Amino acid sequence: MSDASAALAAFGFELGVLKRVRRTGWWQVGVRDPESVAEHTMRAAQLAALIAAEEGASPERASFLALWHDTQETRTGDLPHTAAPYLAKPDPRAITEDQTEALPGASQAVVRDAVDEYEDRESPESRCAKDADKLEMLLQALEYRDLGASSVDEWLASAQQGLYTRTARDLAAAALELTPLSWRTR
Repeated sequence: MSDASAALAAFGFELGVLKRVRRTGWWQVGVRDPESVAEHTMRAAQLAALIAAEEGASPERASFLALWHDTQETRTGDLPHTAAPYLAKPDPRAITEDQTEALPGASQAVVRDAVDEYEDRESPESRCAKDADKLEMLLQALEYRDLGASSVDEWLASAQQGLYTRTARDLAAAALELTPLSWRTR
């Protein structure tokens, strides 16, 4: 077994942690079994592709950036916004650098470049990916509200602030007018 293969396998195991890390902010509104970071990431990546397609950006790139946007949470967990006054926000780039230190050059570069691009918010794809992250939270808040979590207004407001794209703003407005199960009647 090569060192490169061992490093890739180890990183693969680390990424698996995202399936077990829960989105902790939802516990504060009474959700007993909140989604995992991996579940959030999957829908965010799918939404990023759709937003990018409508905005004339690369759906593949936007989706790829969204796939890497929360991978640092294998090391930090999902920190709720209520922790902000007590903790300095971890630097995603520094964590990604540590996470990928042992990876072979091409794999290391692809992950680090994706995180850098997402964090810079300069490319259309990175802005679509960030919008998708927020919209995924908005959709999840509406779904949890439908299941009985009554204090999601803060999440709904936060998700709508600072959206970059017209598509994301329109999608947010439409979602707020629908019910989570309305997709079955469309």
